[in-house]
Amino acid sequence: MTTTTTNTFSSSNQDWSWLAGNARLIDLSGKLLGAHIAHAGLIMFWAGATTISEVSRFVPSQPMSEQGLILLPHLATLGFGIGAGGMVVDTYPYFVIGMLHLAASAVLGAGGLFHVFKGPSILKDGTGRASKFHYEWSDPKKLSFILGHHLIFLGLGALGLVLKAMVFGGIYDTAINDVRVIADPTLSPFSIFGYLFGLVDGSWNSLGMAAVSNLEDVIGGHIWIGVMCIAGGVWHIVTEPAGWAKKLFIFNGHAILSYSLAALALMAILLTPDS
Repeated sequence: MTTTTTNTFSSSNQDWSWLAGNARLIDLSGKLLGAHIAHAGLIMFWAGATTISEVSRFVPSQPMSEQGLILLPHLATLGFGIGAGGMVVDTYPYFVIGMLHLAASAVLGAGGLFHVFKGPSILKDGTGRASKFHYEWSDPKKLSFILGHHLIFLGLGALGLVLKAMVFGGIYDTAINDVRVIADPTLSPFSIFGYLFGLVDGSWNSLGMAAVSNLEDVIGGHIWIGVMCIAGGVWHIVTEPAGWAKKLFIFNGHAILSYSLAALALMAILLTPDS
């Protein structure tokens, strides 16, 4: 990635720098933050607008699988608007969730525009706490500091699902075709982490994580993930990578992107059952 506008795509004099995307902002931490926030706003807008669209054309008498719906089935699994027998009896919660996403998208969009047009181009030039989040791609300590904050928010998200399942009404269970509260989640590390190695109930199962067949394991796994992410986030905020990690990993923009894509690929492999 580069911040220059030198034409590297053609021998002509035409400026092709716009093809570089966020690479143009690689050394502008403030503007790159704005681009990421605005991108989050677009994703939030899609979620809200699509939810409202699906609510407007939802037919309760037909299965969701036959209506080409994308988001309502996921909201239904969380137990929203579901009555006895797994039937959708109230679409108002879906409407509210959609509107909340639209409102959030406006806030994120405004924040993105602020960081792009009004905020400091480089965060270290900002005032208050903004300067604490400036980073250099070659600075492992600061990258660890920022990673820690991301992990904490991911952990809170995982625990949010736990609260919904255990405290706020429960979630939908396909085994009984109804919504139920998960009162006794699986906390045994051998049961939860056994899925990573294909060990399910003490025996080999090639499906791995895709072999999860009960909500107790699902919620127990989210408890483990939530606690580990938050603990790992705090660890990364107050410490810096060990010497062996600094030697093993490459610290630059290209490498960080590559590691992120590799992690996504790993998750896809773990969650894809054998054909």
